[in-house]
Amino acid sequence: MPKSLANFEQILGYKFQNPALLERAVTHRSWAFEKVALGAGEEARSLQNESLEFVGDSVLGLAVAEQLYNLHPKASEGDLTLMKHRLVSTMMLAKVSKVICLGDYMRVGRGEEKTGGRRKEALLADTLEAVIGAIFFDSGYVPARSFVCRLYAEQFRVATPKSSLDYKTLLQETLQAGKLAAPSYNLIKTDGPPHERQFLVEAVWKTGAVRGKGTSIKAAEMMAANLALRELKKGKPEIIKHHDSQRRNKSKCETGESSASPAK
Repeated sequence: MPKSLANFEQILGYKFQNPALLERAVTHRSWAFEKVALGAGEEARSLQNESLEFVGDSVLGLAVAEQLYNLHPKASEGDLTLMKHRLVSTMMLAKVSKVICLGDYMRVGRGEEKTGGRRKEALLADTLEAVIGAIFFDSGYVPARSFVCRLYAEQFRVATPKSSLDYKTLLQETLQAGKLAAPSYNLIKTDGPPHERQFLVEAVWKTGAVRGKGTSIKAAEMMAANLALRELKKGKPEIIKHHDSQRRNKSKCETGESSASPAK
């Protein structure tokens, strides 16, 4: 059973004016659909968090892009893109979600509960985006941005173009760990005027192919490699290497101590 959301607000360092938004943000569709199946009525279906996740994804992207621009005003677009991709990746979202013990507060269906849904990276990442979306609807962009900056404070501190995750290298290492050859990258299409070019690149490996877009060929290749890693994780999770680890601070989870300064 999920813990008290009032306790979760203390960990978030943010007090909701409309608590129903937070309740919806932590509700996975498996929980909502299960309630419908048990006779709760079709209105229960709308309690799941996917629409908040959709908005939170955009708010997160803007907040991260703005903060990276402020921290690295001389960085190139390609370097900023690389840093942003790392910070908004599923792996990173899941990592920072563990700092706030998000899995303990999620509402998931019994099936997801049995299969370890509270620990699944994709569910943690989606739910964190939904929480960001909920803060945005509760108070607007500035408090949502402040929450993102507090939550990502350590990641922003160490983020540099050189330290950012190179998805192409990670994809190659992952495929090699699975006894597969390195991927190839093919430019499929170039769109837009010279000052607003958009590139479409396809990453191809033995068992699949995905396409990524970017404002440079390098950025498009990185996006394609990132998408390829996600596809591999769905199909062959056993060959995915986790290069990052995050210690869980149980005392903060149990006491409700905030992991960041309260929002102002």
